[in-house]
Amino acid sequence: MKTIGVFTSGGDSPGMNACIRAVVRSAIFHKKKVIGIMRGYDGMIQNNMAELNSRSVSNIIHRGGTILKTARSKDFMTDRGMKTAYENVKKNRIDALVAIGGDGTLGGC
Repeated sequence: MKTIGVFTSGGDSPGMNACIRAVVRSAIFHKKKVIGIMRGYDGMIQNNMAELNSRSVSNIIHRGGTILKTARSKDFMTDRGMKTAYENVKKNRIDALVAIGGDGTLGGC
């Protein structure tokens, strides 16, 4: 595993930025690359992704919400949406995903 994707989905909540920061800092320590996926499953479908580094996650713990933004996605509930998301994850060479959210996020996984 070389590249980890991280995203937030559903409603935002306290602690999401702390989770993102922990994923990025841990991955960097283990010499892994991290790709942030903007706006949850919609970002996967629209290929809205960017590499995160230690600078990307500095000074975010005290901020509310999530730096990656969040959205609910009706498109992801379709076969076409899931297929497009999968293709974009593979195109970005993401080997593993960290999903930060609640029940709906887990259901999407």
